[in-house]
Amino acid sequence: MKLSELSKGDIATIKNINCDTALKNRFYSFGIIKGSKITIEEVTMTKSTIEIKINNTKVAIRLIEASKIEVENEHKQNN
Repeated sequence: MKLSELSKGDIATIKNINCDTALKNRFYSFGIIKGSKITIEEVTMTKSTIEIKINNTKVAIRLIEASKIEVENEHKQNN
């Protein structure tokens, strides 16, 4: 499953990142690394950007970039 396929409130673990080195380094600088647990905070109405929470930090990334991150969906967060 891709990160871009998740919905607001979903919690997942990063399994793999499939992109070029420059983008991978950018992800790493935000703590987006294999094995990290993430929560989907928001998805824009235009579905162009996704806001994730990782290690108590919120990061917004483009959906095209999120499609390069493979995750295992764990469950829906209870709000």
